[in-house]
Amino acid sequence: MKLENYDNIITIDTELDPEFEVTKVLREYPKETVLLKNIKGYDMPIISGICNTRDKIADSINCKVCDITEKIANASENPLKIEKFTDFKEYKSSDADLNKIPILTHYKRDGGAYITSGVVFAEDPETHIQNASIHRMLLLDNKRLAIRIVPRNLYTYFQKAKKLNKNLKIAIAIGMDPAILLSSTTSIPIDYDEMEVANNFKDGELELIKCENSNLKVPKADIILEGEISVSERAKEGPFVDLTDTYDVVRDEPVINLSKMHIKDGAYYHAILPAGFEHKLLQGLPQEPRIFKAVKNVVPTVSNVVLTEGGCCWLHAVISINKQTQGDGKNVLMSALSAHPSLKHAVVVDGDVDPFDPQDVEYAIATRVKGDDDVMIVPHVRGSSLDPVAESDGTTTKIGIDATKPLDKINKFERVSFG
Repeated sequence: MKLENYDNIITIDTELDPEFEVTKVLREYPKETVLLKNIKGYDMPIISGICNTRDKIADSINCKVCDITEKIANASENPLKIEKFTDFKEYKSSDADLNKIPILTHYKRDGGAYITSGVVFAEDPETHIQNASIHRMLLLDNKRLAIRIVPRNLYTYFQKAKKLNKNLKIAIAIGMDPAILLSSTTSIPIDYDEMEVANNFKDGELELIKCENSNLKVPKADIILEGEISVSERAKEGPFVDLTDTYDVVRDEPVINLSKMHIKDGAYYHAILPAGFEHKLLQGLPQEPRIFKAVKNVVPTVSNVVLTEGGCCWLHAVISINKQTQGDGKNVLMSALSAHPSLKHAVVVDGDVDPFDPQDVEYAIATRVKGDDDVMIVPHVRGSSLDPVAESDGTTTKIGIDATKPLDKINKFERVSFG
């Protein structure tokens, strides 16, 4: 990881225990990049906050903050085939030993120490298409991890491996460029490779390393682990603090058995703080193009979609449109709430309101919303498993707020100081 890519790094030289003490310091710097040089019992320093603001993410994919949604959508729809490959010549390779990595225990009730920034690479056992996705992984011992898998691509691959009764080979990359981390969270079809999305971000210059024990190809990272997910072994995983800063439940999850470890000279361990802005943005931002595309099919004049930080970049959205006909706002709301099933509350605003500014959005709600006309309440619909108030069957109540100006009274709502 190249630290010269980051401005104003907060450097901490005080010795810190990876159990609880590091987390306490990271919480003091929610939007800074923090380098912790002195980790008790380890030679490897920790880096955190490399993509905990929209500005940092925009810089990593060479665009403005307001263009992130468009940039992600373009890369997802136009993946670039990767032509550049290398090997582990820049790495020190050995048998896997997780005791050499300063994996953090974040909070008192945690199930143990967790890898939070690990991108898991796997290959479909049937089609051989590769997938990359971020997963939390609980440290069991120096060679084993319990991995939380939800029903997406890796889950599908794992189910196929179970039917074949053959363990699923994987690689785990820790400490990568934010653009590559972002690409691993994009919502793309199962027959697409996230690294080809990353290659678009990198203008075709992405180079991958061919793993030693599989056909997997992974980007250069500070730490690369090789192993397999067992189709027969499971372990308790959790509790873990999720996006909403509340504890997820304990489950029986698959176990990863590691065989090899490759560490780059001068490596940093990248730690993503659970429920921190880095966690929220990496999980939420890739959903914005999905909502944007769905809304655009209904109201073509949509200009931006923002999953807000206050809504954990998951449960709340602000959609900006250039309203053309009365009723556009409500059509947008219905489309947005369906496009991202986890979305709980959505607000649609006019182009004179900055969707990135909570105060500006609140202004629109305060001056342009009449509750009995502009608030939609939709009970008993599928919501997010992360929502603490969701029912046991996964349903919740969704709310849409149309904070756009009524077209028949447009002059009444002119903002004198705008523009």
